[in-house]
Amino acid sequence: MVFDELLIGRLEERLNRANALTPDLVNEVIGAVCPRLACLGANALEGIVRLTQTGAYVDAALTLIELELPQWKLRRLEHDEGNWYCVLSKQPWLPLGFDEKVEAIHQILPLAILIALVLARHDSLLSSMASSVPRVKPATIYAVSCDNYS
Repeated sequence: MVFDELLIGRLEERLNRANALTPDLVNEVIGAVCPRLACLGANALEGIVRLTQTGAYVDAALTLIELELPQWKLRRLEHDEGNWYCVLSKQPWLPLGFDEKVEAIHQILPLAILIALVLARHDSLLSSMASSVPRVKPATIYAVSCDNYS
């Protein structure tokens, strides 16, 4: 999958504007940000398709996160004043201020979860691009002891 920030931005915008979730929109999300799903085999994709065809969009969205981004975990799912708040986290056991997280808001629960999935995929792709620079191991020429022996 080639990283296309513009495509991910358009998809996020489309999900934010959506008034309902459809199987076609789920398929668009899968095609744009779920390359790992194709490697997991036909059974994984069939499971997602079956969930979307039966209208189990919340289960489908949570399954996509679990299969596509196993390092991300659902940290918070909250309904407040007509909006669903979905927070995904890489390290949910850390305090919120120290954690790497993405937050999504939508009036429809499965759309909030899918927006969070798109944002987490975007974050993961940016992180992988940043870490593709080779790391240089520092040379240790001199070892100095800083202990006070007095």
